[in-house]
Amino acid sequence: MTQNRKPNRLTKEKSPYLLQHAYNPVNWYPWGEEAFEKAKKEDKPIFLSVGYSTCHWCHVMERESFEDEEVASLLNQSFVAIKVDREERPDIDAVYMKVCQAMTGSGGWPTTLFLSPDQTPFFAGTYFPKHTRYQFIGLIELLQTVAQKWKTDRELLLEAGQKTVQLLQEEQNTVPAQPSEQLFQRAYAMFSRSFDPRWGGFGGAPKFPAPQNLMFLLRYGVYLQEPNAISMVEKTLEQMYRGGLFDHIGGGFSRYSTDEKWLVPHFEKMLYDNALLTLTYLEAFQVTGRALYASVAKRTLAYIQKEMTHPAGGFYSAQDADSEGVEGKYYVFTSAEIRTLLGEKEGEAFCHHFGLTEWGNFEGKNIPNLLKQEERNPQDESVRALTNTVYEYRGSRMKLHTDDKILTSWNALMTAAFSKAYQVFQEPCYLSASVSAMEFIKRNLTDRTDGLRVRWRDGEASGAGYLDDYAFFIYSCLSLYESTLETSYLETAARFGKRMLDDFWDKQNGGFYLSAKSSEPLIARPKEIYDGAMPSGNSMAGYVLAKLFQLTGEPVWREASERQTAFLTAHLDPYPISSGFALVAAMADFYPPEEITCIPRTKEDAEAFRQTLGGCFLPNLAAAIKWPGQLSPAPFAKDLTALGEKTTYYFCENHVCHAPVTDLEEFRRQLSQAQFVHRPAYPL
Repeated sequence: MTQNRKPNRLTKEKSPYLLQHAYNPVNWYPWGEEAFEKAKKEDKPIFLSVGYSTCHWCHVMERESFEDEEVASLLNQSFVAIKVDREERPDIDAVYMKVCQAMTGSGGWPTTLFLSPDQTPFFAGTYFPKHTRYQFIGLIELLQTVAQKWKTDRELLLEAGQKTVQLLQEEQNTVPAQPSEQLFQRAYAMFSRSFDPRWGGFGGAPKFPAPQNLMFLLRYGVYLQEPNAISMVEKTLEQMYRGGLFDHIGGGFSRYSTDEKWLVPHFEKMLYDNALLTLTYLEAFQVTGRALYASVAKRTLAYIQKEMTHPAGGFYSAQDADSEGVEGKYYVFTSAEIRTLLGEKEGEAFCHHFGLTEWGNFEGKNIPNLLKQEERNPQDESVRALTNTVYEYRGSRMKLHTDDKILTSWNALMTAAFSKAYQVFQEPCYLSASVSAMEFIKRNLTDRTDGLRVRWRDGEASGAGYLDDYAFFIYSCLSLYESTLETSYLETAARFGKRMLDDFWDKQNGGFYLSAKSSEPLIARPKEIYDGAMPSGNSMAGYVLAKLFQLTGEPVWREASERQTAFLTAHLDPYPISSGFALVAAMADFYPPEEITCIPRTKEDAEAFRQTLGGCFLPNLAAAIKWPGQLSPAPFAKDLTALGEKTTYYFCENHVCHAPVTDLEEFRRQLSQAQFVHRPAYPL
């Protein structure tokens, strides 16, 4: 279709989403001065469309409207049309998503807005069909109405928009508050009330994984000795895996489930979901020792390495829900198709194992799942061999679009996931993947002044980094430090932490802005507080500031951590489950760290110490290896010395220190008896 069409201005862009629209008959502009100048010069309103490359309803709206000559004619004649990739410009997305929510009460993608040439929004919505259908106004009718009103009732159009902008610009000041166990208990009670005891998860369909909420509940279960909190996590993790949300053929998780059983996913796979879920399954494995959680984490990371890793080490962003214009087509099978592929006997075994039937469970076809049977041993070679055959066959049937841009913030989360896997499993391949990704960011997405960039694709980095880029990158550095105990990662985290404070911190009101003080000015400077699909930048900033203080003892981190925790707590207090990772951050500041130091005599002793820590769930770990005669950046390790000529272990918790020991088994016994150190209920 695109071969016979003229390209528009988007052909010069690198964003996969913008490039998908480069041959639309719509005369698209990227966000920038050229578009705004044209709108001012020709006195036209702006049609703003925000989406991302693996968004199913973005594809639908493109097929129905943006590839349509009638729609394109209306847009080109009466509007200046701008396309924005929300993943490359989260600042624009954040501002206009808030506009959409304020004007309509809801939001989502595609986001559709009409702006004046000075960027003032006056109408907002999400998906619009080409023509009016049921309760949905059609885009044709909407464009005609707006074009007419722009000429005849412009002041009326702009009045509502100006009020919305004023609301966005008003700083919502809150009184700083201190975290407490009562806050955590209220959050736990809210999660308990919305928990689905049959299928796991919280609330009804659609169900989102929300791994940051599960991370909070794991910590709550350990800190407050509440086994039901851990049970809710386990039920959710098991059911998400057993359903179709997990790709039983190729590994990895889809975006969310459209039903309460986790059976029918929205099939797109996002890098950040898989990073956060991997971290959660790894933590659950540390807490419980259940092999299933280890298997799911490993299979998810194997999927990332096989399908989502750039040869130079970075990670791609997403894989599409649609293939050949049909949602989920790539992922579903008929039972006859499987029997033809595997043969009658093995095909029947495969269909029985994964719940494939003649009538199907999704539009006449089948999503492989384990909902109706107990899971076999994750290492069952007979099932694994059949699955591998189906995986190879699936890949040969049709193409699955991969958004191959590399985003700093999302890559940082996956870097942390691989680092955590190394800490838990001690397998060098995970450390190698984590270090390669870290080096990719440093090499390709960092400038000479320690400034981060947003996106890299086709050899080109672009966009000044946002708060999420800095906070998540610091998180990945701290994760690598915890996994290796190499101080260079801690030093990098501190260096970028100071840049984050300089560029994003609101010294007057607290909290961090999404964009840096030198960024392009928009109609408002957003300050994202509540978690969405990922932890908010403010939630993550709260966590990394607490860790930086614990690990360095520097006053700058103490002050920033205390202020950020107070800022987050004030916003959490009315509805604490609005931001699960802010609760995690508040816990990191509220509960004293487990301060653990090893003064080794040999590299082997240091490695044994590091491996011991990886076998425990240490929710607030502050650990250090201090070689004899060397200084340590950790305040709790600075004055410690070895006992005689032996490797020595120091362990302090809850502001109380145990006696130093020189025997590794004795140190392990100390850990097993510690208040906030959780070892599995059965052996790893």
